[in-house]
Amino acid sequence: MIFVDTGAFIGWFCPNDQHHDASVKTWASLIDSPEKLITSNFIIDETITLLGRRTNNNYACDRAEQIYSSDILHVIRVDESQETSALALFRKYSDQGISFTDCVSFAIMNDMSIEKVFSFDHHFRIAGFQTT
Repeated sequence: MIFVDTGAFIGWFCPNDQHHDASVKTWASLIDSPEKLITSNFIIDETITLLGRRTNNNYACDRAEQIYSSDILHVIRVDESQETSALALFRKYSDQGISFTDCVSFAIMNDMSIEKVFSFDHHFRIAGFQTT
């Protein structure tokens, strides 16, 4: 399993993003891969917000619908225990500038024993995950 972070979506959907080429290349390899792709409703929230700011809300909504209707991507709905775990991680990494959303992602990945993440965010490596 591979967890998909916000930067992977932003890079894919925004041609002027610094990670666009790498994101498109990685998505192409993952689409044909047997690896199960996981993301969270927190990541989709963050993605829609950033896309709306960088482009417009209609484009952001269209991309969100694309994500939600995907056959290759499973969206995890964050539960209370994951949020509680994320709070502990947020406190643990308080000196690293890691966002609460990242800590929620870490909690999900820990719960599901996911070691790999499609992300351009170095915070995942700090937390001990392998980035693709």
